[in-house]
Amino acid sequence: MSKNDIKDNLDIILDDSSNLSLNQIRRLLSKMTAPEIAHALESSPPKQRTLLFSLLKTEEEGDVLFELGEEIQQDLVSNISNEELIEAVKELELDEIVDILQNLPEERMDKILSNMSLVDRKRIEIGLTYPDNTAGGLLNTDVISVRPSNSIKEVITYLRDQGDLPENTDKIFVVNQENEYLGELSISKIITSKPIMLVREIMETEFLPIDVDLNDKEVATLFERNDLISSSVVDADGKLIGRITIDDVVDVIREDADQNLLGMAGVAEDTFAPPGRAARSRVFWLSLNLATAFIAASAINLFQDVIDKIVYLAVLMPIVASMGGVAATQTLTIVLRGLTLEQINTSNIRWLFKRELAVSILNGIVLSILVGFITYAWFQDTIIAILISCALIINLMSSVVAGILVPLILRKLKQDPAIGGSVIVTTVTDVVGFISFLGLATIYLI
Repeated sequence: MSKNDIKDNLDIILDDSSNLSLNQIRRLLSKMTAPEIAHALESSPPKQRTLLFSLLKTEEEGDVLFELGEEIQQDLVSNISNEELIEAVKELELDEIVDILQNLPEERMDKILSNMSLVDRKRIEIGLTYPDNTAGGLLNTDVISVRPSNSIKEVITYLRDQGDLPENTDKIFVVNQENEYLGELSISKIITSKPIMLVREIMETEFLPIDVDLNDKEVATLFERNDLISSSVVDADGKLIGRITIDDVVDVIREDADQNLLGMAGVAEDTFAPPGRAARSRVFWLSLNLATAFIAASAINLFQDVIDKIVYLAVLMPIVASMGGVAATQTLTIVLRGLTLEQINTSNIRWLFKRELAVSILNGIVLSILVGFITYAWFQDTIIAILISCALIINLMSSVVAGILVPLILRKLKQDPAIGGSVIVTTVTDVVGFISFLGLATIYLI
């Protein structure tokens, strides 16, 4: 099916005026892949979403649930029975099943596990022991391993006996009798090596396995830096317990990007979430922003006398604060990107600070001259023009300090700098902008 056909089907399904019967919608859904159906569900309001999901076959539901965001996934799972959920996820990979089940209430999860076969239950319980933001939460147990004493001929025979290999199998892993990781063997090496050669002669030992407790973002960084398709995962004793594949890492990268984008605005919700839920998710950050607004207002109130005497200072104040806020957000974005990509560390943060400070001074000089000329042309007052130019330079310099230090401090405090950073740096530049401009005005005009 072409991209245009997929888009047409999606548009038809989501169009309230199309007046399709349930059977017609079901036929359209049957032509779409799980990610395409998930996209259709995420693009639908709650009632329409529930209807579309109910039209899926049980064996399709598991694949679609895995492709959905956590909030929508939980909503849909809450509306189906335990028996249906067990049937829906039974063909999924271990990490996919764990991703779905770990968000359930503990009581319901226990009931579902108790109704599964002993083998499946043990596999899933192993996956559930690891936090979802670690390598253990990403791993699959569908791992193929061989011994270093095996010949390539024996390995090829063993692989043929497996039938279909697990998805994204670009390598197999080498272990000893205690299942301790020793190295890896690429499929290409197996194909091109002589059958009489031993595994130990051609296996790779340079790339270290991933520790099961490693943070998922660090896992994504390893995959990106080393162009990996799959990698082994070991426990604290160095024993091979599974592997991570590139499709799982792509999900981590996508989720992290979504969180950073929404976090910059203090929002983390389904696009079509009900009004009550959306309001609850936003009210905290709106309240925090309100508190910081009062802080800025208090800074202005300190200079009430000078504003009363020179009213047009109130007209010019937002210019200084706004320019500082935008400059701080630019620096904050650079720092957040560097932190996410792990490019910023103690050895280069000083250089970055000096670079951003130089940028702010250069921009400050250019913009202060421009603002000074406009202010003079507007109010015919040389002193006011000079004061606002000086205040602008001061605030742009403060924006660098806030834009760099705030995310670093939040990261140190184990807080997400993408969520709280923008609120704090804007407050800092507002307060500094008001105090610098009105303070200078108080000194030189009163």
